[in-house]
Amino acid sequence: MKKLWLSLFVLILMVAACAKAPAEEEAAAPTEAAAPAPTEVAPPAAAEERILRISFSWPLYSDPAVGSDYASSTALANLYDSLIFPNVDAGVDPWLAETWDVSDDGLTYTFHLLGGVTFHDGSELLASDVVYSFERLQTVGEGYAYLISGVQDVSAPDDSTVVFTLERPSGLFVPSLTRLYVLNEDLVRQNTLAEGPYGAEGDYGKEWLLTHDAGSGPYTVVEFPLEEYVLMDKFDGWWNADMFVGNAPTQVKFIGTTEAATIRTLMETGELEISDQWQSVEAFTALDQIEGVDITTFPTMSSFYYMINNRIAPTDDVHCRRAMAYAFDYQAAVGLEWPGTQVMDGAVPAVLGGHDPNVFTYTHDLAKAQEELAQCAYADTIADYPVTVGWVTEVPAEEKFALLFQANMADIGMTVEVQPTPWLSMVENTASLETSPHIATIYVSSALP
Repeated sequence: MKKLWLSLFVLILMVAACAKAPAEEEAAAPTEAAAPAPTEVAPPAAAEERILRISFSWPLYSDPAVGSDYASSTALANLYDSLIFPNVDAGVDPWLAETWDVSDDGLTYTFHLLGGVTFHDGSELLASDVVYSFERLQTVGEGYAYLISGVQDVSAPDDSTVVFTLERPSGLFVPSLTRLYVLNEDLVRQNTLAEGPYGAEGDYGKEWLLTHDAGSGPYTVVEFPLEEYVLMDKFDGWWNADMFVGNAPTQVKFIGTTEAATIRTLMETGELEISDQWQSVEAFTALDQIEGVDITTFPTMSSFYYMINNRIAPTDDVHCRRAMAYAFDYQAAVGLEWPGTQVMDGAVPAVLGGHDPNVFTYTHDLAKAQEELAQCAYADTIADYPVTVGWVTEVPAEEKFALLFQANMADIGMTVEVQPTPWLSMVENTASLETSPHIATIYVSSALP
């Protein structure tokens, strides 16, 4: 984008420099002075359009009661506001809630809202919208609903006050509210289908919210062809508009693709500013050769997990699971992709609260793997129980890990079937025991600050 803006600026200078100079006027006989012609006032210059285009793994769910994956979470934070907001120090700052009070017993939280906050349609955001958004999230029970648990009651005694009463004290309650995105209750109700799975609430506006937003955030949905992209316009009426930097995008477009050839073409033609993070090292290396494209790295709180189904044979046996954990070569794995990746020393990333570097972690140890496998109920017939590993096709690098796992398990006599699976199918498959693989590959980022 810098190169494009510079080119346009130079072009303007060239046009100005090449414009025809005024000719010298010849002396003329005096004439009667003419009345001055009316002066036309030029209209104000239009604001410069700046679009930021980013690729993501699809699908994207922009309904706050449904979305929770990477693409959805990024969209939600730009379309909606929450009571509090995470900061760079892994804490939280006031947001829609200016202040809050906590009762001595730690059970009652009273939030005092900012005044004058408006939704994208111009209507005022009220405490009742917060209550509605919470109740909707809990009733739908998807997305980030699992984070905000243990709430006994929520009420709005007036337009600027929200009161939560907890079943028991919780240190996670306040951070969890970073995921309670506030919807415009009136707008959602106007677009709610009468028939739906939520009783008197019909479909709770879910069909409409597939392609629209009802938020107050810095951007608002203008186009959303579900399988392709979502286009968002900057919301100039945002209550926190002072946070917009001078070159903040006037439009943001999330493009639903991680296909390497497509990403490369879009970068080459100047139709993509930021790629997704799921490209392979080879793809990133190729992108780095494009003029004007730079590769950057930064630490994340993401972890790479093999989620094991412990309800189907042979992984329903703890000794089988332990055998696999010992047989996997962790050091080889971190060298496959993404320079700087480290072996975790615990189940929680080191940068998060709750991390304990002293907990037990598995290491590559074939002798112990064989010992555990010998204790497995399926040890004598393990060849009859191939283990399926699903890897997400939108993340090509995952195949390398799956093939490494397959080779490692062969060292102890276990058979592994590698299954390339689109992300949406992976989500659907893991929803039931009948369709779930033995192992699902997934990246997990912290949902809380």
